[in-house]
Amino acid sequence: MKDQHETGNSSRDEGDTVFRVRGVSKVYHMGEVDVNALHDVDLDLFAGEFAVLLGPSGSGKSTLLNIIGGLDVPTGGTVRYRDQDLTVFDDTTLTRYRREHVGFVFQFYNLIPSLTALENVALVTDIAANPMEPEEALRLVDLSDRMDHFPSQMSGGEQQRIAIARAVAKRPDVLLCDEPTGALDAKTGIRVLEVIDRVNRELGTTTAVITHNAIISEMADRVILLSGGSISGVRRNERKIRPKDLEW
Repeated sequence: MKDQHETGNSSRDEGDTVFRVRGVSKVYHMGEVDVNALHDVDLDLFAGEFAVLLGPSGSGKSTLLNIIGGLDVPTGGTVRYRDQDLTVFDDTTLTRYRREHVGFVFQFYNLIPSLTALENVALVTDIAANPMEPEEALRLVDLSDRMDHFPSQMSGGEQQRIAIARAVAKRPDVLLCDEPTGALDAKTGIRVLEVIDRVNRELGTTTAVITHNAIISEMADRVILLSGGSISGVRRNERKIRPKDLEW
């Protein structure tokens, strides 16, 4: 029963599975001290779903997201993306995987200050195989009127929406968001969540958001609960709450 409980397999067909994480552990060596960030994690993520990974600081959320996204590698276990085993990839292959399949949104926007909104997004579209036009990506996040503005001329919420536009402009199969509202006030955070929700619904992008804010979990298809480096539970929301209706 452990596998079914932790991966949530019982409600989806196996063909829908985008990620299959099995027995994943991660140990960081900090001088003479070993820090066990993940312990024997099993998890599936499904095509087109909106999943929230919920847990306190230090629960392993970011480590798990970074391993799924190919930014880090596990100490043990396997991670499969569709029919590919990410755990046998070398650095070059992981870089190609990230470039071709994954969009990232982080708490801090990582925009290039000397470039306009349009130019920041074009950095990705110039190297992607089948990108949107940068203008289309900015329309998707409701920033058509800010294309020629620099990051310093925009609010934090607008900068985060540019970061989302940049992430989705290459048409990734997967959007991974690490505390995307962590640096924002409630009103601005909800606006950013509305954009992430729209990307999931309109583009069908498999979306995983990690957060310590339980309120955000109400907008997910599934909520994966993490504690102490392990998955402590998985629940499915019978009724998803739209971002504008979240009681922050």
